[in-house]
Amino acid sequence: MNDFVGRKQELELLDTLYGAGTSSMVILYGRRRIGKTRLLTHWMKQRVGRGIYWVAEPTSQLDQLRSFSQTLFNYTSPDDPAPLDFTYATWDQAFRQLALMAAHEKLVVFIDELGYLIDVNTAFAGTLQKAWDQSLSQSNVFLALSGSQMALIKNLLNYDAPLHGRPTAQIKLQPLSFVDTERYFPDYSAEDRIWVYSIWGGVPAYWERLDKNVSVLENIKRQLLPSNTLMQEEPRILLQDFINDPHNYVGIMRAIAAGAYTSNRLSTSTGLSKGHISKYLGVLRETDFVDRAVPMTEDPARSRRGHYQINDPYLRFYYRFLSRFQARLAMGEHDEILAQVAAEMPAFIEETTWTHLCQEWVLRASVHGRLPFALEDVGGAWARKTHLPVVGIDKTAQAIVFGTVNWSDAPVSLGMIDQLFHQADALMTSLPALSQWRVHYVAFARSGWPADVRDAADSLLKTRTTLKMWKTTGLDLLDVEQVNTDLSAWQQTSQASAWQQT
Repeated sequence: MNDFVGRKQELELLDTLYGAGTSSMVILYGRRRIGKTRLLTHWMKQRVGRGIYWVAEPTSQLDQLRSFSQTLFNYTSPDDPAPLDFTYATWDQAFRQLALMAAHEKLVVFIDELGYLIDVNTAFAGTLQKAWDQSLSQSNVFLALSGSQMALIKNLLNYDAPLHGRPTAQIKLQPLSFVDTERYFPDYSAEDRIWVYSIWGGVPAYWERLDKNVSVLENIKRQLLPSNTLMQEEPRILLQDFINDPHNYVGIMRAIAAGAYTSNRLSTSTGLSKGHISKYLGVLRETDFVDRAVPMTEDPARSRRGHYQINDPYLRFYYRFLSRFQARLAMGEHDEILAQVAAEMPAFIEETTWTHLCQEWVLRASVHGRLPFALEDVGGAWARKTHLPVVGIDKTAQAIVFGTVNWSDAPVSLGMIDQLFHQADALMTSLPALSQWRVHYVAFARSGWPADVRDAADSLLKTRTTLKMWKTTGLDLLDVEQVNTDLSAWQQTSQASAWQQT
C-alpha cells in the first residue's frame, strides 16, 4: 500500500510486547493478502532498533536452513557476506546462535511463511519449542512467526502441539474495517467506498491493486474482468490453503452465492447428499469463509432456521458474479458482463455489505447511547414469510431493535416503514412474553428520507405506543452519510479507549 492505514490496536500491542524486559514469541496468522507481512515489516521499520526479516520459501529443508543461516551471518557481518555454501549444521545450532545475538540487547526476528518450513520438516515446531525452552526464552529476543496456512497455524496452538503455551501473544489478523476505506480512498464518496467494500472487502492487498483516480466500475473492469487477471485465480488459491480437492467446495460456494442458504437447498443445487453437504460445510466454517446464521429471535442451539452465508466479501462477489461468467470472459465479453454486474450490484450490496454496516451501526449505537438501551448481539431474523435484515436484542432486559434496509435508486416511501412494523409484529410472536418488551425501530435508506415521509412515519409510529405486549421507544431513519459519519466517529472513540487501557 502507498500509505499504511489501520491496525492501530495491533501496533500498540506489538509496542507493549517489545517494550517488556523479557523475551516474547508472537504468532500472527490470518487469511492470505490480509496484511500480516505488511503489518510486521511496517512496525519494524517505524518502531524497532534491531530487526531481522526472513521469509521461508517452498524449497528443500537444507536450502531453507542455509538461507536462514546466511541471513543471521549477514546481519552480524554486513560488510563481509557469508559464502554461498555457508550454513549451520542444524536448526538447533542456528537457534542457539540467534540466542547469542539477542543475549544483551533486544533483537526482533520475523520468520514469515512458517507453513513452508513445516511442510518439508514436520519436526520443525518441536525443534523450535526445544530451542525456546532451552535458550531463546532466556535471551532478549522478540520472535514473530507468521503464516497464511491458517489450519496449520491453528494446529500449532492446540493443547497437544509443541508450541502450546509458549507464545506471549496470538494475533489473528482481521480484515480492515469499512471506516479505513475513508483514509485509503479519500476522493471516493461513502457510496463508492461501500461498492469497494462489497467487492474487495477489507483486504489491503486488494486495495493496492485499485486505481484511486478512476471510478469503481472502471476498477472492476481492470481488475476483475480480464480472464488472465490474478484476481480470477484468488478463490482457488484461498481454498487450497485448507483443502486438496476443491471441486465440491466450489459447488457449495456457488450455490450459497446464488441463494441456496439451507442444507436442503444446497443438496438439491449441488446433487450432493445431506451427509456430504454437512461435512463440506463443517470444513468451510472452520476456514471462516462460511458461517451459519440463525434468527436473533430464536435460541441458536435449538433453531432449525439456520442460513449459511459466505463471509469473505471477495469470495461472495466472485461466486455470485464472475464464477458463472467464465466462458463469456474467455470470449472477451467484458463490457457486456460489466453492464450486467452493474445492474445487479444494488441488490447484492443491499443484502450483504449495506446490511452488515447497518447491523454494525445498531450495535455500536446501543453502546454509545444513541439507542434507548444496550444490546447483546445484532443480526437478522426471519420466519416462514417474514424477514428483517437488522435485529438487535437483549433477551435478559427484554429489549429489541427491528430494522430494515434499502439500497435502491427509487425514493423511499411510507410503505417501507409500514412493512417494517408488520414484519416486526410477526417476529415478536416467537419471543417469550414474560413481561412487556421494549421495542425500537430503525430504517436505513441509501437515498435518504424526504420530510413528508419522516412526518408520516412519526404519525404512524404514534399509533403503536399502546400495544399490549410491548412498549415502543422510537424510530430512527438514517442514510448513507449518517451511517458513515457515526461509524467513523465511534471507531476512533473505541481505539482511543483501547490505547488508554494498554
